[in-house]
Amino acid sequence: MTAAVDPVTLEVIRNALTAIAEEMSLVVMRAARSPLLREAGDLSSALTDADGNLIAQGRDIPMHLGVMSLTVKEFLKRVRKDRLAPGDVWFLNLPEVGGNHLPDVKAIRPVFADGAIRAFAVSLAHWADIGGAVPGSYVANATDAWQEGLRIAPTRLFTADGPDREKLDLILANVRGADEREGDILAQMAATRAAEDRLLRVYDEHGIGVVEAAVAAIHDRAEAQMREALRALPDGVYEGEDFLDDDAAGGPPLPIRVTVTLDSDRAVFDFTGSGDAARGPLNTTPFIAAASVFYVVKALVGPDIQPSGGCYRPLEVITRPGSVLNPSPDKPVVGGNHETSQRVADAVFRALEPALPEALSAGGPTTSGLLLFGGRREDGAWTTLYETHGGGEGARIDRDGAPVIRVHMSNVMNTPAEVIEAEYPIQVERQALRRGSGGAGRHRGGDGVHREYRMRVDDVSLTSMFERRVVPPYGLQGGENGAPFRVTIVRSGGAEEDLSGKANVRLDRGDRVIVESCGGGGYGRPETDD
Repeated sequence: MTAAVDPVTLEVIRNALTAIAEEMSLVVMRAARSPLLREAGDLSSALTDADGNLIAQGRDIPMHLGVMSLTVKEFLKRVRKDRLAPGDVWFLNLPEVGGNHLPDVKAIRPVFADGAIRAFAVSLAHWADIGGAVPGSYVANATDAWQEGLRIAPTRLFTADGPDREKLDLILANVRGADEREGDILAQMAATRAAEDRLLRVYDEHGIGVVEAAVAAIHDRAEAQMREALRALPDGVYEGEDFLDDDAAGGPPLPIRVTVTLDSDRAVFDFTGSGDAARGPLNTTPFIAAASVFYVVKALVGPDIQPSGGCYRPLEVITRPGSVLNPSPDKPVVGGNHETSQRVADAVFRALEPALPEALSAGGPTTSGLLLFGGRREDGAWTTLYETHGGGEGARIDRDGAPVIRVHMSNVMNTPAEVIEAEYPIQVERQALRRGSGGAGRHRGGDGVHREYRMRVDDVSLTSMFERRVVPPYGLQGGENGAPFRVTIVRSGGAEEDLSGKANVRLDRGDRVIVESCGGGGYGRPETDD
């Protein structure tokens, strides 16, 4: 461990870096134009050192943050440091550049001090539309990456002189809701500028040498803490699996399999036994597989360890080229970001059940529960409502599961009904608990949500992207499964349709969409209940 910084100064700098990352997220939420960012908070913020190693992150979305621990490293493989200048902000969304899916666009600003790059500020925001075949850019029947929207290789949109209007206009010409997208782009830029201002103050107050020594110490200490936490686990080889409902193209459930090897102070997570690449948009990247592993390990053994590059040094993640977790770049990936990622997490949790049974929850709503409504208001303006739906938390050894909550990889909030009705041609007719949807057990799983939407205009596109419709949330230690996810369309004439978990359909005025999200799994055998 680096000894150049006294413990008090180290803690002051560590907390200052974390506060900067959290402020970045607040800047985006206050400045963005889309409700998806302003209300739901589908965004994340991070700082890295000059080599792209994570040093601080906001209290945001775990899968974003795990990916951003790798994004700048991949960015620097394509854009050399000597091409970067003060005032630059680069944007990208390519999954193969440390990414996840096209709607999650990263803004990267190099932070210079004393003539050299000292850090990078990274703002990730989910754009409500990135082009592609349908509003909202979730193409349920996509079979290649180009159907999913605009692919942005690292592109410098801002310099010290301001926005590069030519490049910005090229991007805005290829997405729906250009005015809203431009507002969100400016919000991301402003967040990285705020981070730069705060970092320069930290450098001025403590000195560049002291801050860089503190960053090295953060990495070393986090590595030591993670190794200590891993040593407390029983060595051995553990196997786990979970299943996607299908491959988004009519196929059977798709397996995610992992072999976890715990060996003293290191852990290896081998996913080579997972299924081949999906025909539909449920593939994901090795970066998302790694992010899921980082989340599981942090949650189970190191919740208080500073997220950093050093924290993840003792972990190795292996994926098989050609698999659903390491597909070729031409494969569609939009749903894999938040659906397959959570199957990865559940597979690892299930593998570790023999080692840590009392630390685990039963299966919960490990799906985004996504419905995406797109169309025009009566004034002609484009609208895109990207709405996620929580479900029942899985029960634990000591308590029942909570109702209507997001677990695992996402901290995205729901959009309030008042905001939906004010900004979209949609009415929220009912919101209630889905009573009895939690699985039975010594402790019962939490209940899901019942929510109903009514269309107020014709020709609205609806995209679904959710899991746990076929493979329900699992019970643990003898507890029963929770009820599966279900979405029903009730046409204005009364006809009912069961909506697939991955579909694109059209709705008209008066049509209703009824969401019944999954319940959590129970914990322990029901017959042992007092």
